[in-house]
Amino acid sequence: MGKFIDIFSNKKVVGGKLKIIVDNRERNSLVPSLLLKEGFEIAWEQLSVGDYIVNGVCIERKSVSDLKSSIINKRIVQQLLELKQYDKRFLIVEGILDEDLYSGGIHENAFRGFLLSVVLDFGIGVIFTHGEEDTARYFGVLALQKEKGEQGIRASKILMSDKEQVQFILEGFPNVGAVKAKKLIENFGSLREIFGASEEELAEILGKRAGEFRNLLYYKHKPKGL
Repeated sequence: MGKFIDIFSNKKVVGGKLKIIVDNRERNSLVPSLLLKEGFEIAWEQLSVGDYIVNGVCIERKSVSDLKSSIINKRIVQQLLELKQYDKRFLIVEGILDEDLYSGGIHENAFRGFLLSVVLDFGIGVIFTHGEEDTARYFGVLALQKEKGEQGIRASKILMSDKEQVQFILEGFPNVGAVKAKKLIENFGSLREIFGASEEELAEILGKRAGEFRNLLYYKHKPKGL
């Protein structure tokens, strides 16, 4: 790894430290230690949304391999929806030199389509970096920009549209990803109609999972002692 010092063109932090909020799950990453060396203050928190909050901007950080895995298991959809709770946010994809973007478990056009969807459907910018050092440079430059005001660690407002919230709820069900959730909304129109549909009607979209879906709808917890 190359030398990290003086990466901010002689703007190294001196005196009052600028704080960067980092999720506890990032403790194994090299990025926070690189930022510490440059004089930034790291505040470790259990973030419910994103991995870093820099100058009021919420950032989800993914390596190329992690991004591919999260696309395949659909975890990324929920993370992007949650990221939209912040007015300023972006997805950073790390390691574009170490791994081929268009290989490994996902078709290259599916990967391109996903990236287009992140920008066009979710309204979230994507930045590619060469590695942890490059990522830290982006965060450092962002932290040194004119202060934009702080937004709380927990997002204060939900910016999802009604349709996005309905989709968010549906994707919480097992084996209901973005595609099936959208089809349910298009076919039935509302959660009331979806939840009131028969197993046969749901099976047209959910297939064999329709019964499992309905079982969860009618699950009732029995209080202790009864």
